[in-house]
Amino acid sequence: MSLRRRIHRVLLVIVAMCGVVIGVPPGTAGAAQAPSLRFANPSSQELYGNAYAAALDNLLRVNTLGYDSRYNRSGLQDPAVGFVRAGGGYQQPWTRDASVNSWNATSLLSPALAENTLWAVVDKDSAGALRVQQDDQQWDQVIWLTAAWNHYLVTGDRAFLDNAYRTAKNTLAIRERAGSAGFNATYGLFVGASFFNDGIAGYPAPPADATESVSTGSMPWPGVASGMYLSTNEVYYAAYVNAANMADRVGQSQDAAGYRTKAAALKTAINRYFWNAQTGLYNYQLLANGTPGAYQEGTGLAFALLFDIATPAQAQSIISRARSMTWGMPDTYPNWDRYSDAQPGRHNAIIWPLVQGLWAKALARQGNQSGFAAEVTRLAKLANNNSGFWEIYNGNTGVVDGGYQRLGDTVKFHWGSEPDQTWSATAFLDMVHTGLFGLRPTDQALTFAPNLPAGWGDVTLQNLRYRDADLTITLRGAGTTIGSVKVDGQQARAEIPASLTGAHTVEITLTGAAAGDRDGDGVPDAQDRCSDIGGPVSGCPSPARLDAEDARNTGGVKTNDNHTGYSGRAFVDGFWAQGAASSFTVHRASAGQGTGSVTLRYANANSDARTMTLSVDGRAVRQVSFPKVSDSWDAWGTATFDGVPVSGLDPVVTFSYGAADTGRVNLDWLGYSGS
Repeated sequence: MSLRRRIHRVLLVIVAMCGVVIGVPPGTAGAAQAPSLRFANPSSQELYGNAYAAALDNLLRVNTLGYDSRYNRSGLQDPAVGFVRAGGGYQQPWTRDASVNSWNATSLLSPALAENTLWAVVDKDSAGALRVQQDDQQWDQVIWLTAAWNHYLVTGDRAFLDNAYRTAKNTLAIRERAGSAGFNATYGLFVGASFFNDGIAGYPAPPADATESVSTGSMPWPGVASGMYLSTNEVYYAAYVNAANMADRVGQSQDAAGYRTKAAALKTAINRYFWNAQTGLYNYQLLANGTPGAYQEGTGLAFALLFDIATPAQAQSIISRARSMTWGMPDTYPNWDRYSDAQPGRHNAIIWPLVQGLWAKALARQGNQSGFAAEVTRLAKLANNNSGFWEIYNGNTGVVDGGYQRLGDTVKFHWGSEPDQTWSATAFLDMVHTGLFGLRPTDQALTFAPNLPAGWGDVTLQNLRYRDADLTITLRGAGTTIGSVKVDGQQARAEIPASLTGAHTVEITLTGAAAGDRDGDGVPDAQDRCSDIGGPVSGCPSPARLDAEDARNTGGVKTNDNHTGYSGRAFVDGFWAQGAASSFTVHRASAGQGTGSVTLRYANANSDARTMTLSVDGRAVRQVSFPKVSDSWDAWGTATFDGVPVSGLDPVVTFSYGAADTGRVNLDWLGYSGS
């Protein structure tokens, strides 16, 4: 898939940070009121609440486009409703992205938008039969079935289900008969590229070679096209299971039995050919000649847990032995010989939030609270540190990084990472909905299996629509064990019937959370002021040195490491336009009013001094100046600003590119001293 540079954003809806009515312009229907997430713990709100609001904005404003007749080849779209594009750099819905985004979040948050998006990637054959369109790879078609079944469970829409089943049945028949990337009867497995790894950087040698000499893409490589991959076969397994579920609901019991037979056979083959008792993990690949590939595939391991392909013993082995990187579960691992930590492959030993989301969902379902909490925290930090959700990040540094891969005749071309990637944002939304609140739809109810880590504090998800009900859900305590459930103040089961209408409150008290110490400062998470931030004093970083890459960066500010001389893991750039800002939370020893000095280490290789606006807790203090340091962006200087008024335990000091400012500097760290 070629990279498409971001073009202008179409403003379709307006979402406020705390959840207001989403306004829609003419030609777009399906408006809803956006939910809001509110933690009692201010640090949790700063970290997770801000990331959730950014994810909602990404999905429901930035990446929701108006109706486009080019994407209504199925004839089933509502012209009054738009669709969700793949992201800031990808204007199309893309079959796989449309499916993942609907499954992750859109079906729950905006059913009409999700339905239009799912139909946007369905067309008809010459006889008029519905089929999921194939974009670049075979699994583009197959993952749609899982999203469609989930959409039915969330909405209960039988008209959608009838058309979805016809689409699913036709699509599976196409894949089973396919001459390319079809079924290998010798192994009982499907062949073709692994799930979403459409670039050759996602494959070891063999089937690749040391110079990636054949193609940038994966399927032109004979070894990939004829090879068998873990995640792809798991996606087919889920498709058969969900096709059987659909068939049951539409009264096609014979079809359902046939799909379940195929699913059982495929599950057996997956466990026979991919499970590796020595590593305690599933292998990534099986070449056509029978050569196994004992590598780790993040989506493959997640699917094994999510789709119940792994036994309970295998699941525990996977959780204990799978390797994560500093910033999360990588796509494939470890580095292939032709890549390295310095030059990670675009699909190798690098972080795609898509994978993080699936892994976190799997960990939550397995009751692994510490692993779930770690993955959610990592993605929240990546979003808050980089003005939202990007496509790919470096697994060791967390810097926005598209990775390396051959491009044309160029070996190891350094790709860009696209901004506003939708499935990165919906991955985080799913972490909150499916993981934290444990929302699990059936065709009869919405059930709850929450997962609230110690130290996060009580949390409320307000104004969540489920069918015809408007829910306010509050989690109290910590853990995965439900102590009590109250619906509208009355003791109840941990579920909401699908027939419920109107506004209702759900209060769930949890117990059983381990008294963890995630940041290792000796203070249990439940009593730790900054349990998910880290630092030497009660979990909070010293205000004397706050790295800019750990600030809340918005308006296009992001991490980078393409210059030298910075401290920490990165610096931040992106102060190119008004609205760009870096906000530093200063954790003080006392809450009284006072004044202090703020020092910024910065780079300015412009021809003149540059200005920005200094604010505290959202109130502008004054314009400040950053003199030129050097002609080189590798040189750094400091500027100190005295008499900065502060109050409270955790004031937020912000430097922004205001209307009267000139901006265009890079920031390394902020230091605060004073009362």
